[in-house]
Amino acid sequence: MGEPTHRSDLALVLSGGGARAAYQVGFLRLLAREFPQIVPGILTGVSAGGLNAASLAARHEPFGERIEMLASTWASLRMEDVFRVDLRDLASRTVRWGGRLMSGGTSPLLPAKSLVDTTPLRALLERVLEANDGVLTGIPRNLQTGSLRAIALTASDYTTGQSITWVQTREDCRIQTWERPQRKSYTCALRVDHVMASSALPFFFPAINVDGEWYGDGGIQLTAPLSPAVHLGARQIIAVSTRYARSREEADRPAVAGYPPPAQVAGVLLNAVFLDLLDTDALHMQQINDLVARLPEGQRDGLRHIDLLVLRPSEDLGRLANEYEPELPRAFRFLTRGLGTRETRSNDLLSLVMFQSDYIKRLIEMGEADAAAKISEIRRFLGHGAG
Repeated sequence: MGEPTHRSDLALVLSGGGARAAYQVGFLRLLAREFPQIVPGILTGVSAGGLNAASLAARHEPFGERIEMLASTWASLRMEDVFRVDLRDLASRTVRWGGRLMSGGTSPLLPAKSLVDTTPLRALLERVLEANDGVLTGIPRNLQTGSLRAIALTASDYTTGQSITWVQTREDCRIQTWERPQRKSYTCALRVDHVMASSALPFFFPAINVDGEWYGDGGIQLTAPLSPAVHLGARQIIAVSTRYARSREEADRPAVAGYPPPAQVAGVLLNAVFLDLLDTDALHMQQINDLVARLPEGQRDGLRHIDLLVLRPSEDLGRLANEYEPELPRAFRFLTRGLGTRETRSNDLLSLVMFQSDYIKRLIEMGEADAAAKISEIRRFLGHGAG
């Protein structure tokens, strides 16, 4: 097998999508099996993709074993490991949300910060990420050994409306933080709080207080999902999306009959916020690559060619979620059906929060099979980078 090759300019970009991020783990398993010697030096993630990136960056085992442990964690996941699903808690939160709406904000009831309580997720992350008093102490160790060059997690600052990327790198990398309109970065020691903030689905999960400001899911304001990897020096990027690319015929086929229920509207909005921007950013990168190829080296003004490979599901993960909906915990199933999840053929909203082992295992298997189907393309891509 040979010694690991730490590819400091190879980046993994892991997009959001809640429970859909289990699909990424299937791809990672194939990557570790087929290319055990290759270790990506740059990891970036947003939302649940940030959870995957943090796990790979924080664990101390060899890279392949980190992926297997991540796959094992996902495969054994139950919904109650992520948020409380008991009837009493869900009913209390629903009543308090309703009371706030009906009272014009003057309800005497203590307001609910979110639809669900994610205390179980924090406990899970503390254990899986081997946190010490909330700090991901494994990241500095991997940075020091050279198996990691940089990791970046992105969240949305609800206080200012900006997209914030937290970066942790080796001191000798000399990476400059960046600031763009509505986007900025900070270097810091990553904590469980940062992971929780990046993955806090709006309304469903509570916002997280990080250093005095409130943050939620990083996909809300991140208009350029590939940009953190570019800023961190990537020359090759593998981006794993959880968005199924529908054919023209599929895109024209209605997902609902009659007036769209809240679940359908929310699914369309969440796809637009979290997943569609990767396609736009990938097109932009290809345009820059074409421009760089036409310009003499002295006129490129800092622009550089970046190889990009985007992998995505071969099936509609929202439609797939319908098959597993009857197995949801009863109280949570009752709540989501009230939003109309039984009325749409592609249940994008439900797929984001379906943290249950049968659905998760199916996604991991699909990710591995989809990667195997593209193994020749992946091999060419990685071989080109090695040269």
